[in-house]
Amino acid sequence: MASSVRSIGWTPPPNWPAMSRAECRERLTAPGGRFEMEDIVIAGVPTRVWKNAPANLRIVAMAGKAHGDREFLVYEGERVTYDAWFRAVAVLAHELRAKGVRKGDRVALAMRNLPEWPVAFFAAVTIGAICVPLNAWWTGEELAYGLQDSGTRLLICDAERWERIAPFRSQCPALETVFVSRADTMPAGTNALETVIGETRDYGSLEQDTLPEVEIDPDDDATIFYTSGTTGRPKGALGTHRNLCTNILSSAYNAAFAVLRRGESLPEPTPRTSLTVIPLFHVTACSAGLMGSIVAGNTLIFMHKWDPVEAFGIIEREKVNLTGGVPTIAWQLIEHPERAKYDLSSIEAVAYGGAPAAPELVRRIYEEFGALPGNGWGMTETMATVTGHSGEDYLNRPESCGPPVAVADLKITGEDGVTELPPGEIGELWARGPMVVKGYWGKPEASAETFVDGWVRTGDLAWLDEEGWCYIADRAKDMIIRGGENIYSSEVENVLYDHPAVTDAALIGLPHKQLGEEPAAVVHLGPGMSASEDELREWVAARLARFKVPVRIVFTSETLPRNANGKILKRDLASLF
Repeated sequence: MASSVRSIGWTPPPNWPAMSRAECRERLTAPGGRFEMEDIVIAGVPTRVWKNAPANLRIVAMAGKAHGDREFLVYEGERVTYDAWFRAVAVLAHELRAKGVRKGDRVALAMRNLPEWPVAFFAAVTIGAICVPLNAWWTGEELAYGLQDSGTRLLICDAERWERIAPFRSQCPALETVFVSRADTMPAGTNALETVIGETRDYGSLEQDTLPEVEIDPDDDATIFYTSGTTGRPKGALGTHRNLCTNILSSAYNAAFAVLRRGESLPEPTPRTSLTVIPLFHVTACSAGLMGSIVAGNTLIFMHKWDPVEAFGIIEREKVNLTGGVPTIAWQLIEHPERAKYDLSSIEAVAYGGAPAAPELVRRIYEEFGALPGNGWGMTETMATVTGHSGEDYLNRPESCGPPVAVADLKITGEDGVTELPPGEIGELWARGPMVVKGYWGKPEASAETFVDGWVRTGDLAWLDEEGWCYIADRAKDMIIRGGENIYSSEVENVLYDHPAVTDAALIGLPHKQLGEEPAAVVHLGPGMSASEDELREWVAARLARFKVPVRIVFTSETLPRNANGKILKRDLASLF
Protein backbone atom coordinates (compact mmCIF):
# COMPACT_ATOMS: atom_id res chain seq x y z
CA MET A 1 0.00 0.00 0.00
CA ALA A 2 1.47 3.33 -1.03
CA SER A 3 1.85 6.18 1.45
CA SER A 4 -1.10 8.52 1.87
CA VAL A 5 -1.82 10.70 -1.14
CA ARG A 6 -1.84 14.43 -0.44
CA SER A 7 -5.21 14.67 -2.13
CA ILE A 8 -6.33 17.99 -0.63
CA GLY A 9 -3.54 20.26 -1.80
CA TRP A 10 -2.26 21.04 1.70
CA THR A 11 1.41 21.90 2.09
CA PRO A 12 3.00 21.35 5.52
CA PRO A 13 4.43 24.53 7.06
CA PRO A 14 8.22 24.83 7.42
CA ASN A 15 9.78 22.67 10.14
CA TRP A 16 6.61 20.69 10.65
CA PRO A 17 6.43 18.30 12.38
CA ALA A 18 8.58 19.67 15.15
CA MET A 19 8.75 16.21 16.76
CA SER A 20 8.41 12.66 15.56
CA ARG A 21 5.63 10.47 16.91
CA ALA A 22 8.17 8.61 19.07
CA GLU A 23 9.57 11.86 20.49
CA CYS A 24 6.08 13.13 21.33
CA ARG A 25 5.20 9.89 23.03
CA GLU A 26 8.42 9.85 25.05
CA ARG A 27 7.93 13.40 26.27
CA LEU A 28 4.24 13.06 27.07
CA THR A 29 4.55 9.75 28.92
CA ALA A 30 7.66 10.66 30.90
CA PRO A 31 7.71 9.59 34.58
CA GLY A 32 5.92 12.10 36.78
CA GLY A 33 3.98 13.58 33.88
CA ARG A 34 0.23 13.63 33.30
CA PHE A 35 0.37 10.82 30.75
CA GLU A 36 2.70 8.52 32.64
CA MET A 37 1.97 4.83 32.02
CA GLU A 38 2.32 1.68 34.07
CA ASP A 39 1.96 -2.04 33.39
CA ILE A 40 -0.70 -4.00 35.28
CA VAL A 41 -2.54 -7.28 34.79
CA ILE A 42 -6.21 -7.16 33.78
CA ALA A 43 -8.07 -10.50 33.65
CA GLY A 44 -4.72 -12.30 33.38
CA VAL A 45 -3.46 -10.10 30.52
CA PRO A 46 -0.49 -7.71 31.00
CA THR A 47 -1.84 -4.28 30.02
CA ARG A 48 -0.33 -0.81 29.66
CA VAL A 49 -2.56 1.79 31.37
CA TRP A 50 -2.63 5.51 32.16
CA LYS A 51 -1.22 5.78 35.68
CA ASN A 52 -3.18 8.96 36.40
CA ALA A 53 -6.58 7.96 35.01
CA PRO A 54 -9.43 8.23 37.55
CA ALA A 55 -9.94 4.89 39.29
CA ASN A 56 -13.71 4.90 38.73
CA LEU A 57 -16.65 7.04 37.70
CA ARG A 58 -17.37 8.15 41.27
CA ILE A 59 -14.11 10.09 41.10
CA VAL A 60 -15.17 11.58 37.75
CA ALA A 61 -18.44 12.73 39.33
CA MET A 62 -16.55 14.29 42.23
CA ALA A 63 -14.31 16.10 39.74
CA GLY A 64 -17.47 17.52 38.19
CA LYS A 65 -18.77 18.63 41.57
CA ALA A 66 -15.54 20.58 42.11
CA HIS A 67 -16.41 22.89 39.19
CA GLY A 68 -19.18 24.35 41.35
CA ASP A 69 -21.17 27.14 39.71
CA ARG A 70 -19.65 26.71 36.26
CA GLU A 71 -22.35 25.91 33.70
CA PHE A 72 -22.37 22.26 32.68
CA LEU A 73 -25.56 21.57 30.71
CA VAL A 74 -27.53 23.85 28.40
CA TYR A 75 -30.73 22.67 26.71
CA GLU A 76 -32.99 25.19 25.00
CA GLY A 77 -33.86 27.61 27.86
CA GLU A 78 -32.56 25.34 30.63
CA ARG A 79 -29.14 25.81 32.23
CA VAL A 80 -27.60 23.52 34.86
CA THR A 81 -24.40 24.17 36.81
CA TYR A 82 -21.99 21.41 37.82
CA ASP A 83 -23.01 21.75 41.47
CA ALA A 84 -26.71 21.49 40.59
CA TRP A 85 -26.06 18.46 38.37
CA PHE A 86 -24.15 16.70 41.13
CA ARG A 87 -26.96 17.33 43.63
CA ALA A 88 -29.44 15.74 41.23
CA VAL A 89 -27.07 12.78 40.72
CA ALA A 90 -26.76 12.30 44.48
CA VAL A 91 -30.51 12.47 45.12
CA LEU A 92 -31.28 10.03 42.32
CA ALA A 93 -28.48 7.70 43.42
CA HIS A 94 -30.01 7.48 46.90
CA GLU A 95 -33.43 6.87 45.33
CA LEU A 96 -32.07 4.02 43.22
CA ARG A 97 -30.66 2.43 46.37
CA ALA A 98 -34.03 2.88 48.07
CA LYS A 99 -35.64 1.06 45.14
CA GLY A 100 -33.36 -1.90 45.78
CA VAL A 101 -30.74 -1.29 43.09
CA ARG A 102 -27.44 -2.81 44.15
CA LYS A 103 -23.97 -3.21 42.69
CA GLY A 104 -24.14 -5.12 39.40
CA ASP A 105 -27.86 -4.51 38.84
CA ARG A 106 -28.77 -3.10 35.44
CA VAL A 107 -30.30 0.37 35.16
CA ALA A 108 -31.36 1.21 31.61
CA LEU A 109 -31.44 4.72 30.17
CA ALA A 110 -33.56 5.52 27.11
CA MET A 111 -34.00 9.17 26.17
CA ARG A 112 -32.88 11.85 23.77
CA ASN A 113 -30.03 14.18 24.79
CA LEU A 114 -31.61 15.88 27.80
CA PRO A 115 -30.03 17.28 30.98
CA GLU A 116 -31.51 14.26 32.77
CA TRP A 117 -29.30 11.90 30.74
CA PRO A 118 -25.98 12.64 32.53
CA VAL A 119 -27.88 12.73 35.83
CA ALA A 120 -29.34 9.25 35.34
CA PHE A 121 -26.10 7.81 33.96
CA PHE A 122 -23.98 8.90 36.91
CA ALA A 123 -26.65 8.09 39.48
CA ALA A 124 -26.42 4.48 38.28
CA VAL A 125 -22.67 4.04 37.81
CA THR A 126 -21.63 5.83 41.03
CA ILE A 127 -23.48 3.22 43.13
CA GLY A 128 -21.90 0.34 41.21
CA ALA A 129 -24.93 -0.44 39.05
CA ILE A 130 -24.46 -1.19 35.35
CA CYS A 131 -25.95 1.55 33.17
CA VAL A 132 -27.50 0.32 29.91
CA PRO A 133 -27.84 3.29 27.50
CA LEU A 134 -30.34 2.18 24.86
CA ASN A 135 -30.54 3.57 21.34
CA ALA A 136 -33.27 6.22 21.47
CA TRP A 137 -33.96 5.69 17.76
CA TRP A 138 -34.90 2.04 18.24
CA THR A 139 -38.46 0.81 17.86
CA GLY A 140 -40.40 -0.39 20.88
CA GLU A 141 -39.59 -4.00 20.06
CA GLU A 142 -35.87 -3.24 19.77
CA LEU A 143 -35.88 -1.30 23.05
CA ALA A 144 -37.70 -4.16 24.76
CA TYR A 145 -35.07 -6.60 23.50
CA GLY A 146 -32.34 -4.49 25.11
CA LEU A 147 -34.23 -4.42 28.40
CA GLN A 148 -34.92 -8.15 28.31
CA ASP A 149 -31.44 -9.18 27.19
CA SER A 150 -29.70 -7.06 29.83
CA GLY A 151 -32.08 -8.14 32.60
CA THR A 152 -32.73 -4.49 33.46
CA ARG A 153 -34.38 -3.97 36.88
CA LEU A 154 -34.98 -0.23 36.63
CA LEU A 155 -35.58 1.98 33.59
CA ILE A 156 -35.20 5.76 33.31
CA CYS A 157 -36.65 7.12 30.06
CA ASP A 158 -38.42 10.06 28.49
CA ALA A 159 -42.11 9.99 27.62
CA GLU A 160 -41.50 9.34 23.93
CA ARG A 161 -39.41 6.24 24.60
CA TRP A 162 -41.90 4.89 27.17
CA GLU A 163 -44.71 5.21 24.66
CA ARG A 164 -42.76 2.80 22.43
CA ILE A 165 -41.72 0.43 25.21
CA ALA A 166 -45.02 0.20 27.12
CA PRO A 167 -46.73 -2.33 24.77
CA PHE A 168 -43.77 -4.69 25.29
CA ARG A 169 -43.35 -4.41 29.06
CA SER A 170 -44.59 -7.96 29.57
CA GLN A 171 -41.54 -9.16 27.62
CA CYS A 172 -39.25 -7.69 30.29
CA PRO A 173 -39.88 -9.82 33.40
CA ALA A 174 -36.94 -8.40 35.36
CA LEU A 175 -38.16 -4.79 34.95
CA GLU A 176 -39.54 -3.69 38.32
CA THR A 177 -39.44 0.11 38.30
CA VAL A 178 -39.84 2.75 35.60
CA PHE A 179 -39.10 6.47 35.93
CA VAL A 180 -40.45 8.63 33.09
CA SER A 181 -39.23 12.16 32.42
CA ARG A 182 -41.16 15.04 30.83
CA ALA A 183 -44.53 13.30 30.57
CA ASP A 184 -47.63 15.50 30.36
CA THR A 185 -49.59 12.83 32.22
CA MET A 186 -47.98 9.96 34.06
CA PRO A 187 -48.46 6.62 32.30
CA ALA A 188 -49.87 3.79 34.40
CA GLY A 189 -47.31 1.74 36.29
CA THR A 190 -44.58 4.39 36.12
CA ASN A 191 -43.09 7.09 38.35
CA ALA A 192 -42.37 10.68 37.39
CA LEU A 193 -38.63 11.34 37.49
CA GLU A 194 -39.46 14.91 38.52
CA THR A 195 -40.96 13.69 41.81
CA VAL A 196 -37.43 12.61 42.78
CA ILE A 197 -35.15 15.34 41.41
CA GLY A 198 -37.58 18.06 40.29
CA GLU A 199 -37.17 19.95 37.05
CA THR A 200 -33.76 21.22 35.94
CA ARG A 201 -34.36 24.62 37.57
CA ASP A 202 -34.79 22.81 40.90
CA TYR A 203 -31.50 20.89 40.88
CA GLY A 204 -29.51 23.64 42.57
CA SER A 205 -31.83 23.72 45.60
CA LEU A 206 -31.65 19.97 46.27
CA GLU A 207 -30.10 19.37 49.69
CA GLN A 208 -28.37 16.05 49.04
CA ASP A 209 -24.75 16.52 47.97
CA THR A 210 -23.11 13.22 48.93
CA LEU A 211 -23.22 9.90 47.10
CA PRO A 212 -24.17 6.60 48.77
CA GLU A 213 -21.08 4.77 50.01
CA VAL A 214 -19.93 1.93 47.79
CA GLU A 215 -16.55 0.43 46.88
CA ILE A 216 -15.85 0.37 43.14
CA ASP A 217 -12.73 -1.13 41.58
CA PRO A 218 -11.43 0.10 38.20
CA ASP A 219 -12.33 -3.17 36.49
CA ASP A 220 -15.85 -3.45 37.93
CA ASP A 221 -18.67 -3.50 35.39
CA ALA A 222 -20.06 -0.05 34.51
CA THR A 223 -22.00 -0.11 31.23
CA ILE A 224 -23.65 -2.20 28.56
CA PHE A 225 -23.66 -0.41 25.21
CA TYR A 226 -25.46 -2.33 22.48
CA THR A 227 -23.87 -2.93 19.12
CA SER A 228 -25.20 -5.07 16.30
CA GLY A 229 -23.64 -8.30 15.12
CA THR A 230 -23.69 -10.30 11.92
CA THR A 231 -26.42 -12.48 13.42
CA GLY A 232 -28.72 -9.47 13.27
CA ARG A 233 -29.36 -9.44 17.02
CA PRO A 234 -27.76 -6.63 19.04
CA LYS A 235 -24.96 -7.60 21.41
CA GLY A 236 -24.28 -5.78 24.65
CA ALA A 237 -20.63 -4.73 25.06
CA LEU A 238 -19.83 -4.97 28.79
CA GLY A 239 -17.66 -2.01 29.73
CA THR A 240 -15.77 -1.25 32.93
CA HIS A 241 -15.03 1.90 34.90
CA ARG A 242 -11.44 1.68 33.61
CA ASN A 243 -12.69 1.58 30.00
CA LEU A 244 -14.52 4.89 30.34
CA CYS A 245 -11.88 6.58 32.50
CA THR A 246 -9.17 5.61 30.00
CA ASN A 247 -10.86 7.80 27.39
CA ILE A 248 -10.40 10.89 29.54
CA LEU A 249 -6.61 10.75 29.24
CA SER A 250 -6.64 9.30 25.71
CA SER A 251 -8.52 12.33 24.38
CA ALA A 252 -6.23 14.70 26.27
CA TYR A 253 -3.16 12.82 25.00
CA ASN A 254 -4.30 13.25 21.39
CA ALA A 255 -4.77 16.99 21.92
CA ALA A 256 -1.34 17.33 23.53
CA PHE A 257 0.24 15.25 20.77
CA ALA A 258 -1.02 17.71 18.12
CA VAL A 259 0.39 20.67 20.07
CA LEU A 260 3.86 19.11 20.33
CA ARG A 261 3.86 18.18 16.66
CA ARG A 262 3.19 21.86 15.98
CA GLY A 263 6.22 22.84 18.07
CA GLU A 264 4.22 24.71 20.70
CA SER A 265 4.26 24.50 24.48
CA LEU A 266 1.48 22.59 26.17
CA PRO A 267 -1.17 25.07 27.34
CA GLU A 268 -2.86 25.09 30.72
CA PRO A 269 -6.19 23.19 30.56
CA THR A 270 -9.02 25.62 29.79
CA PRO A 271 -12.74 24.75 29.89
CA ARG A 272 -14.43 24.87 26.50
CA THR A 273 -18.00 25.11 25.27
CA SER A 274 -19.13 22.21 23.11
CA LEU A 275 -22.22 21.77 20.97
CA THR A 276 -22.99 18.07 21.45
CA VAL A 277 -25.20 16.90 18.62
CA ILE A 278 -24.58 13.16 18.53
CA PRO A 279 -26.62 10.95 20.85
CA LEU A 280 -25.20 10.16 24.28
CA PHE A 281 -26.20 6.51 23.85
CA HIS A 282 -23.19 6.19 21.52
CA VAL A 283 -19.77 5.59 23.06
CA THR A 284 -18.43 8.49 20.97
CA ALA A 285 -20.58 11.03 22.83
CA CYS A 286 -20.69 9.32 26.22
CA SER A 287 -17.20 7.90 26.64
CA ALA A 288 -15.07 10.05 24.33
CA GLY A 289 -17.06 13.24 24.93
CA LEU A 290 -18.94 13.37 28.23
CA MET A 291 -16.27 11.85 30.48
CA GLY A 292 -13.45 14.19 29.52
CA SER A 293 -15.78 17.18 29.45
CA ILE A 294 -16.75 16.65 33.10
CA VAL A 295 -13.13 16.46 34.26
CA ALA A 296 -12.24 19.54 32.18
CA GLY A 297 -15.27 21.54 33.31
CA ASN A 298 -16.59 22.01 29.79
CA THR A 299 -20.06 23.36 29.05
CA LEU A 300 -22.17 20.98 26.94
CA ILE A 301 -25.03 22.27 24.83
CA PHE A 302 -27.74 19.82 23.72
CA MET A 303 -30.28 20.28 20.92
CA HIS A 304 -33.77 18.79 20.85
CA LYS A 305 -33.24 17.93 17.21
CA TRP A 306 -30.40 18.65 14.83
CA ASP A 307 -30.94 21.68 12.64
CA PRO A 308 -28.00 23.49 10.97
CA VAL A 309 -29.51 26.99 11.17
CA GLU A 310 -30.42 26.54 14.82
CA ALA A 311 -26.86 25.27 15.39
CA PHE A 312 -25.45 28.44 13.76
CA GLY A 313 -27.47 30.56 16.18
CA ILE A 314 -26.28 28.53 19.17
CA ILE A 315 -22.63 28.72 18.07
CA GLU A 316 -22.85 32.50 17.70
CA ARG A 317 -24.82 33.10 20.91
CA GLU A 318 -22.95 30.69 23.19
CA LYS A 319 -19.48 31.18 21.66
CA VAL A 320 -19.15 27.45 20.98
CA ASN A 321 -15.55 26.22 20.65
CA LEU A 322 -16.05 22.59 19.67
CA THR A 323 -18.61 20.66 17.64
CA GLY A 324 -18.91 17.79 15.19
CA GLY A 325 -19.67 14.18 15.98
CA VAL A 326 -20.08 12.56 12.58
CA PRO A 327 -19.09 13.79 9.09
CA THR A 328 -22.75 14.45 8.25
CA ILE A 329 -22.85 17.28 10.78
CA ALA A 330 -19.63 18.83 9.49
CA TRP A 331 -20.85 18.75 5.88
CA GLN A 332 -24.12 20.46 6.77
CA LEU A 333 -22.38 23.18 8.75
CA ILE A 334 -20.04 23.90 5.84
CA GLU A 335 -22.48 23.74 2.94
CA HIS A 336 -25.58 25.40 4.37
CA PRO A 337 -26.31 28.71 2.57
CA GLU A 338 -27.16 30.46 5.86
CA ARG A 339 -23.66 29.96 7.29
CA ALA A 340 -22.34 33.36 6.16
CA LYS A 341 -25.04 35.18 8.17
CA TYR A 342 -23.61 34.06 11.51
CA ASP A 343 -20.43 34.77 13.46
CA LEU A 344 -18.87 31.34 13.85
CA SER A 345 -15.38 32.59 14.68
CA SER A 346 -15.42 30.99 18.14
CA ILE A 347 -15.16 27.51 16.62
CA GLU A 348 -11.69 26.08 17.18
CA ALA A 349 -12.18 22.48 16.12
CA VAL A 350 -14.65 20.30 14.24
CA ALA A 351 -14.03 16.67 15.13
CA TYR A 352 -15.88 13.49 14.28
CA GLY A 353 -15.75 9.73 14.21
CA GLY A 354 -18.17 6.88 13.63
CA ALA A 355 -18.19 7.10 9.83
CA PRO A 356 -15.76 7.48 6.94
CA ALA A 357 -15.01 11.03 5.84
CA ALA A 358 -13.92 12.29 2.44
CA PRO A 359 -10.51 14.03 2.35
CA GLU A 360 -12.32 17.00 0.81
CA LEU A 361 -14.14 17.53 4.11
CA VAL A 362 -10.82 17.82 5.94
CA ARG A 363 -9.67 20.59 3.62
CA ARG A 364 -12.95 22.50 3.73
CA ILE A 365 -13.15 22.52 7.53
CA TYR A 366 -9.69 24.06 7.59
CA GLU A 367 -10.06 26.53 4.73
CA GLU A 368 -13.71 27.59 4.90
CA PHE A 369 -14.65 27.09 8.52
CA GLY A 370 -11.34 28.35 9.88
CA ALA A 371 -11.12 25.44 12.31
CA LEU A 372 -8.82 22.49 12.84
CA PRO A 373 -10.33 19.18 11.70
CA GLY A 374 -10.13 16.08 13.86
CA ASN A 375 -11.17 12.45 13.77
CA GLY A 376 -10.35 9.15 15.34
CA TRP A 377 -11.14 5.49 15.27
CA GLY A 378 -12.80 3.31 17.82
CA MET A 379 -15.82 1.09 18.20
CA THR A 380 -18.36 0.12 20.82
CA GLU A 381 -16.08 -2.77 21.80
CA THR A 382 -13.26 -0.31 22.55
CA MET A 383 -15.44 2.22 24.40
CA ALA A 384 -14.51 4.74 21.68
CA THR A 385 -10.99 6.19 21.38
CA VAL A 386 -8.14 4.00 20.15
CA THR A 387 -6.60 6.35 17.57
CA GLY A 388 -6.65 10.11 17.27
CA HIS A 389 -5.98 12.44 14.37
CA SER A 390 -6.21 16.22 14.38
CA GLY A 391 -4.84 19.49 13.09
CA GLU A 392 -1.87 19.41 10.75
CA ASP A 393 -1.45 15.65 11.05
CA TYR A 394 -4.98 15.14 9.73
CA LEU A 395 -4.41 17.62 6.92
CA ASN A 396 -1.19 15.77 6.09
CA ARG A 397 -2.81 12.32 6.08
CA PRO A 398 -6.51 12.95 5.34
CA GLU A 399 -7.17 9.29 4.49
CA SER A 400 -5.92 8.10 7.90
CA CYS A 401 -7.70 7.79 11.25
CA GLY A 402 -4.45 8.51 13.08
CA PRO A 403 -2.00 6.53 15.21
CA PRO A 404 -3.01 4.66 18.36
CA VAL A 405 -2.78 6.46 21.70
CA ALA A 406 0.20 5.51 23.85
CA VAL A 407 -1.66 2.86 25.91
CA ALA A 408 -3.09 1.15 22.81
CA ASP A 409 -1.58 -1.24 20.28
CA LEU A 410 -2.75 -2.06 16.76
CA LYS A 411 -1.79 -4.94 14.53
CA ILE A 412 -2.85 -6.18 11.11
CA THR A 413 -3.35 -9.92 10.68
CA GLY A 414 -3.65 -12.14 7.65
CA GLU A 415 -6.58 -14.35 6.76
CA ASP A 416 -5.39 -17.01 9.20
CA GLY A 417 -5.94 -14.60 12.08
CA VAL A 418 -2.42 -15.35 13.34
CA THR A 419 0.15 -13.98 10.93
CA GLU A 420 0.98 -10.33 11.66
CA LEU A 421 1.38 -8.38 8.42
CA PRO A 422 4.07 -5.75 7.82
CA PRO A 423 3.38 -2.03 7.25
CA GLY A 424 1.55 -1.30 4.02
CA GLU A 425 -0.31 -4.62 3.76
CA ILE A 426 -4.07 -4.82 4.21
CA GLY A 427 -5.55 -7.30 6.65
CA GLU A 428 -7.89 -7.45 9.64
CA LEU A 429 -7.33 -4.74 12.25
CA TRP A 430 -6.81 -5.94 15.84
CA ALA A 431 -6.67 -3.52 18.80
CA ARG A 432 -5.46 -3.87 22.38
CA GLY A 433 -5.45 -1.63 25.44
CA PRO A 434 -7.27 -0.70 28.66
CA MET A 435 -10.19 0.66 26.65
CA VAL A 436 -11.22 -2.79 25.30
CA VAL A 437 -14.41 -4.04 26.97
CA LYS A 438 -14.69 -7.33 28.89
CA GLY A 439 -16.83 -9.03 26.25
CA TYR A 440 -20.46 -9.39 25.18
CA TRP A 441 -23.11 -9.60 27.86
CA GLY A 442 -24.41 -13.16 28.16
CA LYS A 443 -22.79 -14.31 24.91
CA PRO A 444 -19.65 -16.31 25.77
CA GLU A 445 -19.26 -17.84 22.29
CA ALA A 446 -19.42 -14.48 20.52
CA SER A 447 -17.03 -13.07 23.13
CA ALA A 448 -14.52 -15.86 22.57
CA GLU A 449 -14.56 -15.21 18.81
CA THR A 450 -14.02 -11.46 19.13
CA PHE A 451 -11.85 -11.00 22.23
CA VAL A 452 -8.57 -12.92 22.18
CA ASP A 453 -5.89 -12.52 24.89
CA GLY A 454 -6.64 -8.85 25.42
CA TRP A 455 -7.05 -8.09 21.72
CA VAL A 456 -10.33 -7.28 19.99
CA ARG A 457 -10.79 -8.51 16.42
CA THR A 458 -12.45 -5.52 14.79
CA GLY A 459 -13.61 -7.06 11.53
CA ASP A 460 -12.30 -3.94 9.77
CA LEU A 461 -9.80 -4.22 6.95
CA ALA A 462 -6.93 -1.78 7.44
CA TRP A 463 -3.23 -1.12 7.01
CA LEU A 464 -0.56 0.72 8.99
CA ASP A 465 2.16 2.91 7.53
CA GLU A 466 5.78 2.88 8.65
CA GLU A 467 5.15 5.44 11.38
CA GLY A 468 2.10 3.65 12.80
CA TRP A 469 -0.70 5.73 11.30
CA CYS A 470 -3.79 3.59 10.65
CA TYR A 471 -5.84 3.56 7.44
CA ILE A 472 -9.22 1.83 7.30
CA ALA A 473 -9.48 0.21 3.88
CA ASP A 474 -12.91 -1.28 4.31
CA ARG A 475 -15.23 -1.91 7.21
CA ALA A 476 -16.76 -5.14 8.32
CA LYS A 477 -18.41 -6.15 5.07
CA ASP A 478 -21.88 -6.57 6.48
CA MET A 479 -22.07 -3.16 8.09
CA ILE A 480 -23.34 0.09 6.61
CA ILE A 481 -22.72 3.37 8.45
CA ARG A 482 -25.43 5.93 7.74
CA GLY A 483 -24.61 9.28 9.29
CA GLY A 484 -22.80 7.59 12.14
CA GLU A 485 -25.51 4.98 12.77
CA ASN A 486 -24.54 1.35 12.29
CA ILE A 487 -26.80 -0.76 10.09
CA TYR A 488 -26.01 -4.45 9.96
CA SER A 489 -27.14 -6.02 6.71
CA SER A 490 -28.33 -9.29 8.17
CA GLU A 491 -30.79 -7.56 10.49
CA VAL A 492 -32.56 -5.81 7.60
CA GLU A 493 -32.23 -8.83 5.32
CA ASN A 494 -33.91 -11.04 7.93
CA VAL A 495 -36.88 -8.67 8.05
CA LEU A 496 -37.14 -8.72 4.25
CA TYR A 497 -36.97 -12.51 4.26
CA ASP A 498 -39.93 -12.52 6.65
CA HIS A 499 -42.10 -11.01 3.91
CA PRO A 500 -44.07 -13.82 2.25
CA ALA A 501 -43.10 -12.76 -1.28
CA VAL A 502 -39.32 -12.50 -0.71
CA THR A 503 -37.07 -15.50 -1.29
CA ASP A 504 -33.68 -13.77 -1.66
CA ALA A 505 -32.45 -10.43 -0.32
CA ALA A 506 -29.25 -8.49 0.21
CA LEU A 507 -28.52 -5.07 1.69
CA ILE A 508 -25.65 -2.92 0.44
CA GLY A 509 -24.49 0.64 1.04
CA LEU A 510 -24.86 3.36 -1.56
CA PRO A 511 -22.39 6.25 -1.30
CA HIS A 512 -23.90 9.47 0.02
CA LYS A 513 -21.99 12.74 0.22
CA GLN A 514 -23.24 13.82 3.64
CA LEU A 515 -24.34 10.59 5.30
CA GLY A 516 -21.42 8.51 4.06
CA GLU A 517 -23.73 5.68 3.01
CA GLU A 518 -27.38 4.84 2.71
CA PRO A 519 -28.90 1.34 2.79
CA ALA A 520 -30.30 -0.15 -0.41
CA ALA A 521 -31.67 -3.62 -1.04
CA VAL A 522 -31.70 -6.11 -3.89
CA VAL A 523 -34.61 -8.53 -3.72
CA HIS A 524 -35.72 -11.66 -5.61
CA LEU A 525 -39.38 -12.62 -5.31
CA GLY A 526 -40.74 -16.13 -5.25
CA PRO A 527 -42.49 -17.58 -8.35
CA GLY A 528 -45.89 -16.04 -8.84
CA MET A 529 -45.39 -13.61 -5.95
CA SER A 530 -45.54 -9.81 -6.14
CA ALA A 531 -44.48 -6.90 -3.95
CA SER A 532 -43.70 -3.26 -4.67
CA GLU A 533 -40.76 -1.20 -3.48
CA ASP A 534 -43.01 0.94 -1.29
CA GLU A 535 -44.64 -2.14 0.22
CA LEU A 536 -41.31 -3.65 1.23
CA ARG A 537 -39.99 -0.35 2.59
CA GLU A 538 -43.13 0.00 4.73
CA TRP A 539 -42.68 -3.63 5.83
CA VAL A 540 -39.17 -2.85 7.13
CA ALA A 541 -40.22 0.48 8.67
CA ALA A 542 -42.87 -1.26 10.74
CA ARG A 543 -40.25 -3.56 12.27
CA LEU A 544 -36.98 -1.61 12.50
CA ALA A 545 -35.80 1.91 13.25
CA ARG A 546 -36.32 4.36 10.40
CA PHE A 547 -32.62 4.85 9.69
CA LYS A 548 -32.38 1.15 8.78
CA VAL A 549 -35.07 1.29 6.06
CA PRO A 550 -33.61 0.89 2.53
CA VAL A 551 -33.78 4.12 0.56
CA ARG A 552 -34.05 2.07 -2.65
CA ILE A 553 -35.06 -1.48 -3.46
CA VAL A 554 -34.46 -3.08 -6.84
CA PHE A 555 -35.86 -6.41 -7.97
CA THR A 556 -33.98 -9.06 -9.89
CA SER A 557 -35.53 -11.95 -11.81
CA GLU A 558 -32.65 -14.24 -10.88
CA THR A 559 -31.49 -15.38 -7.46
CA LEU A 560 -28.59 -13.33 -6.15
CA PRO A 561 -25.00 -14.26 -7.14
CA ARG A 562 -23.11 -16.34 -4.59
CA ASN A 563 -19.63 -17.75 -4.11
CA ALA A 564 -18.77 -21.40 -3.58
CA ASN A 565 -19.57 -21.11 0.11
CA GLY A 566 -23.05 -19.81 -0.61
CA LYS A 567 -22.33 -16.23 0.45
CA ILE A 568 -23.90 -13.49 -1.65
CA LEU A 569 -21.37 -11.56 -3.75
CA LYS A 570 -22.48 -8.10 -2.67
CA ARG A 571 -19.85 -6.26 -4.66
CA ASP A 572 -21.57 -7.49 -7.81
CA LEU A 573 -24.84 -5.85 -6.79
CA ALA A 574 -23.80 -2.19 -6.74
CA SER A 575 -24.06 -1.95 -10.54
CA LEU A 576 -27.82 -2.53 -10.27
CA PHE A 577 -28.11 0.98 -8.82
